[in-house]
Amino acid sequence: MARTVNEKEYAEKRNEILDVAQRFVYTRGYEEMSIQDILDELKISKGAFYHYFDSKQDLLEAIIDRIRDDMARILTPIVHDPQLSALEKLQRFFTALSYFKTERKTFLIALLHVWYKDENAIVRQKVRVDGNKLITPLLTHIIHQGIQEGVFTTPFPDYAGEIVLSMSQGLGETLGDVILFAHEPEEQALLHIESVTAAYSDAIERVLGVPKNALTIVYTDVLKDWYVSAQKDFSHTI
Repeated sequence: MARTVNEKEYAEKRNEILDVAQRFVYTRGYEEMSIQDILDELKISKGAFYHYFDSKQDLLEAIIDRIRDDMARILTPIVHDPQLSALEKLQRFFTALSYFKTERKTFLIALLHVWYKDENAIVRQKVRVDGNKLITPLLTHIIHQGIQEGVFTTPFPDYAGEIVLSMSQGLGETLGDVILFAHEPEEQALLHIESVTAAYSDAIERVLGVPKNALTIVYTDVLKDWYVSAQKDFSHTI
């Protein structure tokens, strides 16, 4: 007779494993964390762990999926708020993304150290595709509203959201490279961060047809704080 799975208990135990794994990534780093660490902390068997996750890589994907779902809960109400103009929605959208990432800065810095390794190429692509499915429709909704309000001017509203997201991802990848792997003095690295941010922000504003400096895609003081934190984190690992 097939064993019945209690969905509530299954979800609770899976989340318990994710909670511990995410804490270990924060405190030890993804590479340093082992499955055995999780087994010891929760006092569960290896078989119990593999009932919920196929591998350490699968566990990482689940943590990222959880973060994406949390992001959706924050962004969706902004997009569908009837009291906000399109420009207000888009600014709050970018601001919410920035704060969301900052609240998880320790985890994300730890993640970035392994994120661009060759062995993570498949999961990177999966996360990007899944993220696009979540965020592109939200941006497209805002852009259509902006065109109706006369604040956005783009001949391709159905694709503008995808383009804006692609540019935002490009900005994130470039900044991640500067923040983590800067081979230049701090003052020069911070100027580099400002220049990259300004260039991508200008490109996004041009796609949407809004005036220069109408949007703040990401706050440079926040990025500088990320840079300082990443350098401290790196110095502790060498």
